[in-house]
Amino acid sequence: MTTIATRSHHDVATHVAATIDGIFALIDGWRDLLEERLHPEARPGGYVMIAVSDTGVGMDAATQKRVFEPFFTTKPKGLGTGLGLSMVYGIVSQSGGHLSLYSEVNRGTAFKIYLPRTDEPAAAAEPVLLNARALRGSETILVVEDEDVVREFVRKVLTRQGYTTFALPDPIRAIEFAEQHRGAIQLLLTDVVLPNMSGRDMAVQVLERHPEPRVLYMSGYTDDAIVHHGVLEPGMWFLQKPFSADALAQRVREVLDAPVGVAAAPIGPSN
Repeated sequence: MTTIATRSHHDVATHVAATIDGIFALIDGWRDLLEERLHPEARPGGYVMIAVSDTGVGMDAATQKRVFEPFFTTKPKGLGTGLGLSMVYGIVSQSGGHLSLYSEVNRGTAFKIYLPRTDEPAAAAEPVLLNARALRGSETILVVEDEDVVREFVRKVLTRQGYTTFALPDPIRAIEFAEQHRGAIQLLLTDVVLPNMSGRDMAVQVLERHPEPRVLYMSGYTDDAIVHHGVLEPGMWFLQKPFSADALAQRVREVLDAPVGVAAAPIGPSN
């Protein structure tokens, strides 16, 4: 939903009077899907329907045909990876759901997500007991994250754990920091998608100036998805958003303490 809402925000950015709206509903989605004649393979039963619409620039027919392709983007270079909607499509399809798109140029766009409804209760997560002292450290960490709220959260958590933490909002400033910083940097913690440059490309330049830090990537996309689309390679350290303070502290300690040459183990979203 964040990806689709972000796409809508991009579409309305140049239209002062444009708006974004959303709907969440429990429906007999099978009939809707059949009526739209877009998903004749849809299974009978209840669905959860989530809709996001905007009154922005819309999309022409050619764009609509390619909008779910990996790496296809209408944004200027450096402002989008072209992975967002393709991952949404993949996640919805793997969940047994369906995704519908309707758009008109200069009228706006509407996305509808249909997910199979279930009445089964969610499984309770087993509590994880962590050794708070073992998760502390004194290393220097460079954090690069363009979202202010996330960046400040990460900085506070790591500082509280005893780390010397430098948190920057964009890759250019991070590279400049690495150029000027005379002390060691033990860990580079960066988002995968950043303004003007990917986290991976930025890490290459930081490591040219400071070859010692290990690199931990974070993203709202799953590690399988970004590896599948070639954004990261298997074995790279990864932390999926959203994550809790404990999950962040644990993952950072795992990366710093791992023997040289040990491949990263995947980690999913944490509460």
